[in-house]
This record gives sequence, structure tokens and C-alpha cells, in this order.
Amino acid sequence: MSIYDVKAVSEYVKANPYPGRGIILGISPDASKMVSAYFIMGRSENSRNRVFVKDGNDLVIVPFDEEKVEDPSLIIYHPLRVYKDYIIVTNGDQTDTIRDYLDRQETFADALRSRKFEPDEPNWTPRISGIQWVSHNNIPYYKMSILKAGDPDGIICNRFFYEYEGAPGLGHFIHTYETDGNPIPTFQGEPKRVDIPSDINDFAEEIWNSLNSENKISLYIRYTDIDTGKYEDILINKNQ
Repeated sequence: MSIYDVKAVSEYVKANPYPGRGIILGISPDASKMVSAYFIMGRSENSRNRVFVKDGNDLVIVPFDEEKVEDPSLIIYHPLRVYKDYIIVTNGDQTDTIRDYLDRQETFADALRSRKFEPDEPNWTPRISGIQWVSHNNIPYYKMSILKAGDPDGIICNRFFYEYEGAPGLGHFIHTYETDGNPIPTFQGEPKRVDIPSDINDFAEEIWNSLNSENKISLYIRYTDIDTGKYEDILINKNQ
């Protein structure tokens, strides 16, 4: 297997009962759009009691049934925010941390150096994050990060950062867990190289139909025009 191999997202998730939460960033095959996707899964009733809702140009997670909410601290947040020319996608409230740091003229990495993995012992769920933008010479870029526990006791935090110059039809995929388990094993290695389809509907169908039917909760995909900033999106909630 070459380091340059590219697979469909479905090849990574269809046989995996629990990749957890996942971020995909990339570029459309004709190089005209930045592509961002985010999905969530859950095993507990509290985790499954969620839906994605549009909040202007942003995306927010809210309870499906407010009476069943047990602990909102790690499950209710903005997974996607737009700040100026940046699209920020994360699996937690570090979305707001990144936005606030950018507003202070600081960086994506600066923001995440102030955070660590989630305090959900013994899983120590990683914080995964991404950011997209178009440079002044009209070249799309994106960065990704994962913050992981470096020891079983959750004392050490290891922070990994990746930066990509956009390539037509190519994306990168990072998720929180390798598979199901107890404790749940943390994602290993670099973000995976994945194929980005030209059609947003095809991409949504591929991902949603490949996720484990019992554990999947919600999916959001956005294709943003690099020249105009206008976007088309798809939002799917298991709870309707």
C-alpha cells in the first residue's frame, strides 16, 4: 500500500461499528469547491438524543428530546462555525476556542495548545479539529488536528497538527475512535487520504449509508464555492 493511495470514505467506515465522530476536509474534483463534512455517532441514550440544526451559516447540535438530556457538557456544541474567511469544524466546544483565538490574531495551533482531550475517563475521547480557507493567491488550504491522551491516567496530552494544500478530488478524514471497545480505542496514525466526489448528494449517500445503522446519529456536508463563498449543504438526522 502506497502512502499516496486514496480510498472512498465508505471503505473506512462500512466495516467499523464505531468510528465515533468524524471530520472530512478536501477539494472537489474540479477544484472549484472546498468540501467539509462532519458526522456523529453514539452508544448511550444521552449521546443518541441529538440532532444537527442550522444556525445561520453555522451548525449547532441540540437535544432531540430535552426531557431525556442527562449531561449536555460534551454533546451539545457548534461543530461548524464560519469566522470571516475561515470554516472551522470540530467535535466539541473547541470550535469556539479556535474562533476566539483567530479573533485575537492568534492561530489554530495556539487555540488547540490551550485545550486537551475530553475528560471522559477511561476513554479520554480525542478532540479532533479542522479549518479551511482560501489564500490570497486563490489556493485552498486546510489544517487538521487531534489532541490525544498520552497515558492511561489522562495526565499527558499529545497534540498533533497537519496542514494540507488543497488538491482536486482529494480529502483527508480523521475520526475519534479506531473501533468499538471498552474503553474505546483512540484513532491512530495520520488523517486518511480519501476521495471527494463531485456531487454532494452522492457524497452524503455514500457516508450515511456506510455508517453503522445502530450507532449513527447525524451527518452534515457543505460544498463551498472557492470564488464566491456561496455554498450548498446537506443535513441528515436519524432523529426526525
